[in-house]
Amino acid sequence: MASTVSRPSPSPARPAGGATASATGRTGVSRATAETAVRTAAAVAGSALTTVALVLIWVARSRVDRPVYVSELGADGEPTAALFEAALLLVVAGGLLVAWAGRGLRAARAGRGTQAGRGTQAGKGTRAAGRLLGAWTVSTSIVAASGLFLVASQVPCTAGCPLPVGSTFTVQDLVHTTSAVLAFAAACVAMLQASFVAGRGRLRVLSMTSGVSVALIAATGGLLSLLRVGTDVGGVLELVATTIAIGWLIVLGVSTLGSGHGDADRAYASVRAAA
Repeated sequence: MASTVSRPSPSPARPAGGATASATGRTGVSRATAETAVRTAAAVAGSALTTVALVLIWVARSRVDRPVYVSELGADGEPTAALFEAALLLVVAGGLLVAWAGRGLRAARAGRGTQAGRGTQAGKGTRAAGRLLGAWTVSTSIVAASGLFLVASQVPCTAGCPLPVGSTFTVQDLVHTTSAVLAFAAACVAMLQASFVAGRGRLRVLSMTSGVSVALIAATGGLLSLLRVGTDVGGVLELVATTIAIGWLIVLGVSTLGSGHGDADRAYASVRAAA
């Protein structure tokens, strides 16, 4: 009787496309993970630099025993000029790093992610503001503010930071004042943009509060300066507004930590699906 030898049937060949998709997916995971790590490093470095900058500004202010506006700390001839310039440069560097780490952060253009009532006048206004502020990213506004602060740091006001009236006001003062004012305006826009970002409730509340506070406090301080009344109060208000603005940038940097994890998770899921 002939013996029967069973031979294992050959296993079906795996489609070549699956292996290719798996390899591509693994590459995507690696890239997403690397991007997350770089973003995290940029966010940490940016927040650290802006924290040091804020400390330096307060140290510079503590060395002046008379009422001054923030810009006067870096005016020509002031003993705190070098320290203040260093602080502004740290703000610029920190702002650019935070902007890079949080790139893509944008206001919900249709008002999505906010609690505005639909169909109400307030809801329509909120959605309109979201569409306007969502026309460009938060990072774009931060980069603009950083560039303007860079100009202000390299073109300080003259001794005493004269008001934009009278013969003592020079072109140098005009460049510094214009750059500083526009930098604050761009920073406020960035805060308002962040207050419309979908899915980031705490960041929205903090950003709206900070943006409105900085705009009102800085405007009040500037008005007191122009009217030449309460300049001691005006200087304090400007310092408070500066502190809030830099503090918001620090928090924004911290809030972007690990912001790329979603991309890495999605890439990993695609690998599992292709496996």
